[in-house]
Order: sequence, then C-alpha cells, then structure tokens
Amino acid sequence: MSGPVITVEKLCKEYRSGVRLKKIRAVVNATFSVGGGEIFGFVGPNGAGKTTTIRALLGLIRPTSGTITVLGDPVPSQAARMRLGFLPESPYFYDYLSARELLDLVGSLFGLGRAERRKRAGELLEKVGLGQSADRPMRKYSKGMLQRAGLAQALMNDPELVILDEPMSGLDPVGRKEVRDLMVALRDAGKTVFFSTHILPDVEAICDRIAIISHGTVHDVGPVSQILQATLLGTDVVLWVPEGRSLDGLVPKAARVRQADKEICVSLPRDADVEAFLKAACDLAKVVSVTPRRESLEDVFVKMAAVPHVRSQPHPMGKIPGEERRKTG
Repeated sequence: MSGPVITVEKLCKEYRSGVRLKKIRAVVNATFSVGGGEIFGFVGPNGAGKTTTIRALLGLIRPTSGTITVLGDPVPSQAARMRLGFLPESPYFYDYLSARELLDLVGSLFGLGRAERRKRAGELLEKVGLGQSADRPMRKYSKGMLQRAGLAQALMNDPELVILDEPMSGLDPVGRKEVRDLMVALRDAGKTVFFSTHILPDVEAICDRIAIISHGTVHDVGPVSQILQATLLGTDVVLWVPEGRSLDGLVPKAARVRQADKEICVSLPRDADVEAFLKAACDLAKVVSVTPRRESLEDVFVKMAAVPHVRSQPHPMGKIPGEERRKTG
C-alpha cells in the first residue's frame, strides 16, 4: 500500500491502580510512523511502554487519547487484523497440540483451505527450524522452540505487516540470527516488520529506522545513523611496546590505560592532541591501531532511559522519509 503502514498520533494510555486508583501513565503522547517495506525497531527498556503501545496498535486495548491507523484503517479494524501477523512477548499455546496442528488451527481461523494450510505450515515449520519437531506435542518444547512456533503462526496468513513483541526472547545466538535473517527476508519480499526489543545489536544489524521509548515517552525516531550523534567522545590508540620500554610521562593524565601482554590501549579524552601523542609514541612503540570513539546506540539508549520525565515533541524524523515531499509535491 502507498503511504504509512502504521501511524500513531499523540497516543496516551493511562491506567488506574491500587486501592486509591492512582493514575499510571503507561504511554505519553507517542507519535511516529512506519513505512511500507521497512524493518522498524521499537526500542526501550523493560516497562518503557512497548507492549502497551503494541496492544493499542492491535486494538486489544483502547487508548486514553490519540489516534492510530494500521494498514490504512483506524484501529480497531477487523479488515486490518486479517492482513497482519502478531507474536506476543510471552505466547501461550494449547500444549497438547503439535506445532503443525497449531498452524493448521491458525490457518483455519484465517479461512485458508485444508491443502493450502498443510502446504503453508510445512514451509513455515522448516523456515523457523521446527521441521524435525513439527509433530511433537508443544508441552515438550523448550522456550526457544515455543518462540519459533509463535513466529510461524504469526506468518501463517502471509501478512503484509508483522508485529513482533520481543521476538528474540528465549533464543540462543544461532536462533537470534535465524530470526534476524527471517525479518530481512520478509522485508525483501515487500513486507513490513515492526518489532519491539531491548537487544541493541539486533537493532543495529537489521533496522531501517527505530523509535526509542522510555518511561512511556517516544524520545526519537529515525535511522540509527541519524539518531546517533557525530560528536567525538575520544580516541583509542593501541600500541605495541617492546620489552624494556615504557610510556611513563607520555600518556595524558586524563587518559585510561589498559595493558594486555605487550600491547597497550590508551583511551585518549576528546580534547587530547592525538597527532602530538602519536608522534611521541612512535619513538617508543609501534602503533597498531587508532580508532575514534563515538556515541553508540547503547550510549543513547542509557541516556534516554535515565530521563524519566522528559516529554519530547513529535520528532521531525518521525515522518517517513519522503512523506513531506508526497504531501507538498
């Protein structure tokens, strides 16, 4: 479809909790858009509001205020639900069923014919690595195997939009890579993938754009490269020091020094004169590497997670690249 697949405008969700029905603000003025054919990462620590936002996207809860559109329809929409797939954070299945039987059940709910269900289930079970365990009761599955079964059922209707809540949960490194590869394959096939996570290497590896949410507030939206600041934090210099030589008096007081055998890593501060240090170091040691140290996604993540009450305005990069041109052109 043309235009955004998901649009969220000033989404707020409040709950009442305790004897005094104290107001809890789970999501505060969240605004972002997700374009077609992209992998969009919804990043935040546990309790940040990721799952609440996803439940609102699916129409499982009613927002306190704000508007949501999914696949061109205002939420809730039965038509949109038929065109998307969903994996919850902690999926629960009838444990007496096998994964093949689960997919057959899900396919029947979407109105697929018996032959089509059988063919589709077999393909998906192989794709998620459950081909050899397809007919085993799911009560005998590990947590990682249940997660794979959940991924397969989310794809059973060949959805245009796939929404995954913490899809890497319970998976080992090999399983995580397989899920990442599956997401990339879905994007390459023209699908849109929206997934929440707090596992930052997965985000940097595959996401086209991300939104960072903390304490219910979406702080920033856009490509990872644009969200990260280009400010130099310092420079790491690795030196090989021959036996009998020392760098005493050469390393600035503000620098950090780590030593491993004959190699020494000197972490110079941002304002250090790197060129002068390297010229002096060359007389005593061999320079192995020089690496500028810049802000990482982890730095941004931790910084935003530590700010509990900052309310951001809708970020200009919350709009899909090119959207303004489409509106004004």
